[in-house]
Amino acid sequence: MIRSDTLIPTDSRPGLIFGLAVECQLRTTDAMISPTINVNGTITPAEEARIPVLDRGFLYGDSVYEVFRTYQNVPLFLEDHFERLENSARLIHMRIDQSRDELMSAIRSTARVAGVSAEHPAYVRYQITRGDGQIDLYPEDGLTSRFVVIVKSLPDWKPHLYQHGVDMLVTAVRRNASDALDPNIKGGNYLNNILGLTEARQRGADDCVMLDAGGWVTEAANSNVWFVLNDELVTPASGNLRGLTKKHVHIALKEAGLESAEKDIHVGDLFGATECFVTSATREVMPCASLGLPSGQTLRFAEGGGEWTRLTMKTFSAYIDRYIQAHQADAIV
Repeated sequence: MIRSDTLIPTDSRPGLIFGLAVECQLRTTDAMISPTINVNGTITPAEEARIPVLDRGFLYGDSVYEVFRTYQNVPLFLEDHFERLENSARLIHMRIDQSRDELMSAIRSTARVAGVSAEHPAYVRYQITRGDGQIDLYPEDGLTSRFVVIVKSLPDWKPHLYQHGVDMLVTAVRRNASDALDPNIKGGNYLNNILGLTEARQRGADDCVMLDAGGWVTEAANSNVWFVLNDELVTPASGNLRGLTKKHVHIALKEAGLESAEKDIHVGDLFGATECFVTSATREVMPCASLGLPSGQTLRFAEGGGEWTRLTMKTFSAYIDRYIQAHQADAIV
């Protein structure tokens, strides 16, 4: 149960009650950052960036990557991102030839050229490909990894998506089996997710919720999904990427004395869902307005999120403020 002293009035509007949360989500429209790309040290406007056609990232999606956003020049969860990048590389048996210091230097130089500032939060993606090779699936010995850094403005999420919510759909497209392609490989091949999202969009939804072959809930197209089931806040325990926003939402809630859990959730359990939201690096906490089920039934949720969703947004926003103050030394410009 949610403690009564933490409840947010149900007649409050998200844009008002989340002076920090929604403001943080929506202050992304100032297009003062020039989309800029750094390919192995060559920094150019995005439209001029080039990679060789024989790069394995281009040919096969043979790459790993991370995305973070900045607040006041501070990258969120930087250490976590590097640890996950290196874990993804281990899972695909790829050596990263660039050190963390080299990659951070490339990120900082690209951010300066792009015009990142405390007033203009940025989207930063850094990708490592296995490098150039023969047109052959097996990666030959002696390849040198290539880095690509992309810096641009944050996605311009429409206020409606926070004030109303996202329409979700459980798709017929199933998530790759974990023993075929580990979901904790944050890599460059997203066809499975693209197919799920395409089905959702073609059927009138904003995003998908993907099941595994057994009907267990995994994740959305590129975010983790949460539900309130039996008055408990839960997110799927397996079949999904170990999301860093998800990780820190758990921490923020625990620090606030609130409980959240990771459990296996079957599609049949979703009939009892009373709230739903998604989390990701650029969305942070985004409420869901509806969820279409395979049965044809559509669940409707409170506009702008119910009590748990709103409380999670508020709690995570305060957590981010504390994080920014504690990590000023990580600023990228």
